[in-house]
Amino acid sequence: MSGPVQKEIEQLLTEAFNPILLDVINDTAMHRGHAGDDGSGESHFTVRIESAAFSGVSRLQRQRMVNAALGDIPGQRVHALAIQALAPDDHR
Repeated sequence: MSGPVQKEIEQLLTEAFNPILLDVINDTAMHRGHAGDDGSGESHFTVRIESAAFSGVSRLQRQRMVNAALGDIPGQRVHALAIQALAPDDHR
């Protein structure tokens, strides 16, 4: 079941990038008791996103675009966010 932060991440990324593929995976359970686990159950995520918006854009810029779309979530409301951002032409 998705929590409120996960749902917000999904909504923000959908609005910003109109993705072909979007997986937001809550990895928090794998980090219980580690640094950054605030007990909320929503402190660590992996985002897999594919969008035409990433075509011709470097990997670093894609990460920056995702972080910008998420506003204060990365680093403030979420301790760790792993991003895998792909363009449709990356599969060629």
